Amino acid sequence: MAKVIEGLYYSESHEYVRVEGEYGYVGITDYAQHALGNVVYVDMPEVDDEVEAGEDFGAVESVKAASDLISPVSGTVVEVNEALEDAPELLNQDAFENWIIKVQLSDASELDNLMDAAAYEEHCKNEE
Repeated sequence: MAKVIEGLYYSESHEYVRVEGEYGYVGITDYAQHALGNVVYVDMPEVDDEVEAGEDFGAVESVKAASDLISPVSGTVVEVNEALEDAPELLNQDAFENWIIKVQLSDASELDNLMDAAAYEEHCKNEE
């Protein structure tokens, strides 16, 4: 079973958001990186780009497949994880430590539409 961390918010498309104050750190889940296999490239937005909940903000490419990244929240990108540009395999090593974008949240109520850890674990079981 893939690792799931309490206290994060999860989307059905296997992204998570870790909220710290008015900011959200968005990345892919451990389940997603296992499904993708060896990650070879991460396509990220630019700082100051707007992201919308439910909309694509980039992509992760692996040896096996490419997968769109779908933002679980809306807001403005304030930082991208530049380490992933040179070392995309960090997502395979620890998907939760290696977030992809940091977003200034524009609507915290969107978090209510996401799953908690228990609901996300159930969601993953249903996909297997």
